[in-house]
Amino acid sequence: MRLSARSVQHALSLLLAWLLASLPVRADTWSHEGGTLTLEQMPERVVALNWAAAEALLLLDVTPVGVADQALYSYWVREPEMPEDMQELGARSVPSMEAIAQLEPDLIVTSSQLAPAISQLERIAPTYVISVYDNDANPWSRAREMLLTLGEILGREDRARAVLEELDAELRQLRRSLADAGLADERVAVVSFLDDRHVRINAPNGLIQAAIERLGLRNAWQQEGNFWGFSVVGLEALARLGEVRLVVLSPVTPAVAASLKDSPLWQALPAVREEQVHQVDPVWAYGGVHAMRRMARFLTRSLLEGGSDSVQ
Repeated sequence: MRLSARSVQHALSLLLAWLLASLPVRADTWSHEGGTLTLEQMPERVVALNWAAAEALLLLDVTPVGVADQALYSYWVREPEMPEDMQELGARSVPSMEAIAQLEPDLIVTSSQLAPAISQLERIAPTYVISVYDNDANPWSRAREMLLTLGEILGREDRARAVLEELDAELRQLRRSLADAGLADERVAVVSFLDDRHVRINAPNGLIQAAIERLGLRNAWQQEGNFWGFSVVGLEALARLGEVRLVVLSPVTPAVAASLKDSPLWQALPAVREEQVHQVDPVWAYGGVHAMRRMARFLTRSLLEGGSDSVQ
């Protein structure tokens, strides 16, 4: 029996398709702090075990199937908004391995702060390890790197680049606004209250430093902090800074706010006497690129609106 040319062509097409399907799937590999990550297909079910990772995924329009400390994210981080029905995976410091495994993820994103558990995580799913905050790390550079790399892994490279381009353009505009108002090169100190005598002050090695620099301002606190980018100091340390715009991150408890009104040390601070206290909404100072953007927006707005002599 003779086959027609069409039949032969069809048979060859089927053979070629079978051969291609039999070949190994092309795998992509990325280096990271825990070794290498090799994936044969694009992940669809992603778990985030810290808020910087969760933020990056949401910026890429990828909704993680589970997040550690999800309930607190909405209070401290706030943006990008987290869906309310997200699966809770326990504390960021000690996530639930059982809860993670039950989600059957095909990618886990974490940091080296969970180093003792990484081998266990890798038995559940491929794991990508990057630490935005670590000794000698530049959190701004690391946050950008994380966003771009996750963009590659998840097929969202264009989205990652667009997010950073929009951010850089907004920072240039905010800087111009401050310069036009005569606020270029102003000295600022960004703090959050622990009690009525002690604050965390953001240091030059923290994420907030990137916002301060790109707005054309100066950080009045020049001592290196811990690897999270802050130091714990008493109010007397703020007094030694001299004339400075004091930027206070909310929240401040009612008890602390009431105590400060009667505190001779607080009332003696130059920023208080000159009504240069600027209180802003909560900013997660240990997040990623959007946390920095949020800080830059609030900082610009508060400086343009002017300060006060109190917190609340």
